[in-house]
Amino acid sequence: MFETIRNAWRTKELRQKILFTLFIVLIFRIGSAIPVPFISTDLLAQIFDATEGTIFGYLNMMSGGALSQATLFALSIQPYINASIIIQLLTIGIPALERIAKQPDGQKKMAAITRYSTIAIALLMAFAYYTGIKSALTNTGFFPALVIILTLTAGSTIVMWLGERINEKGIGNGISIILFAGIISRGPSMISALAAYMENGMLNWITLPLLLIGLLAMIVFIVIITDGERRIPVQYAKRVVGRKMYGGQATHIPIKVNMTGVLPIIFAQSLISLPSTIGLAFPNVTGFWAKFLSIFSYQHPVYAVLYFLLIIFFNYFYTTIQFNPIEISNNIKKNGGFVPGIRPGKPTSDFISKVLSKITLLGALFLAIVALLPILVGYTGLQIQLGGTSILILVGVAIETYKQIESQLLMRHYKGFLD
Repeated sequence: MFETIRNAWRTKELRQKILFTLFIVLIFRIGSAIPVPFISTDLLAQIFDATEGTIFGYLNMMSGGALSQATLFALSIQPYINASIIIQLLTIGIPALERIAKQPDGQKKMAAITRYSTIAIALLMAFAYYTGIKSALTNTGFFPALVIILTLTAGSTIVMWLGERINEKGIGNGISIILFAGIISRGPSMISALAAYMENGMLNWITLPLLLIGLLAMIVFIVIITDGERRIPVQYAKRVVGRKMYGGQATHIPIKVNMTGVLPIIFAQSLISLPSTIGLAFPNVTGFWAKFLSIFSYQHPVYAVLYFLLIIFFNYFYTTIQFNPIEISNNIKKNGGFVPGIRPGKPTSDFISKVLSKITLLGALFLAIVALLPILVGYTGLQIQLGGTSILILVGVAIETYKQIESQLLMRHYKGFLD
């Protein structure tokens, strides 16, 4: 790995891309420290102390703590991620968008639609943020509200632009790099929290190494599952065209164990956090509704069970959207291929569906375990600031970036750590 980094730094073009990416990350972190006017950070801290397990707490974690400090980039890249997911789903369900995506310049048009959608979602999120922190405002009225909402929207738009610049001139995926920078910035606060636990006696010199070993084991587990895939063999029959013979080669259909990435966790987190987030608007509610809302607290066991089931559901749902066994079976049949031991047509699609169902279950259980492990640790009294989603993103971005560096080095006849 270090040899790969050394070789990348010696290559002028790659060195410029790495420096440009680091420069964009620096701009992002500076913007995450510029405060938005008319908001008291002291009063805001009191509000966010009660947001554990809510949408605000989740977004604050993904923004690297910028949301709880009311900075320019408080919304981070979340509006763009939400817009991208929504547009992808609408493209599947709306024929007009599907036709646009298939046009020669369809990708540019879809990118423009995603940008406009990002601005609209950022406006809605900024308004919701303003509504939720009214008690932390130093000034009230139309003008402070307008300034706060437009500033947060502009900040989110700038972050989107920074991510696109990384895609053009930097290394790695821009959105992933920004997410990575935001999450990793919480490292110092996590170390401070661990030091506080040590001082308070909640951790000792025996449990701390065990906790770190568990974290490393979790990372290794994520890497293994992320790279894992089930390969369905496909054989193509030989055919003679003129004087030449074509086909006869053997290939395979790769089915990733974790095909959906962190999307099921994001969807499940957003849905299960909705009741507790609504509860913030009604702090004085009592009786049945108070007990009902308490079920969706981050510390409640029912929360963990519902979270687990929702991750399973959304993993199957998103896999169904992405992978169509009938279409794959038809394509194999049209090209003269077959799965050894399976008849072409419906038997092949049924076989692929059966394999996909088993792999999807394994991937869903993997995501659920990773997402729930920090929650289970939290029942012991320790508050781990890096959740399962964060660890998945950190590991995934690191692997993706290293693979991109490796591929560019191989183009320049270097040998890297994947050899």
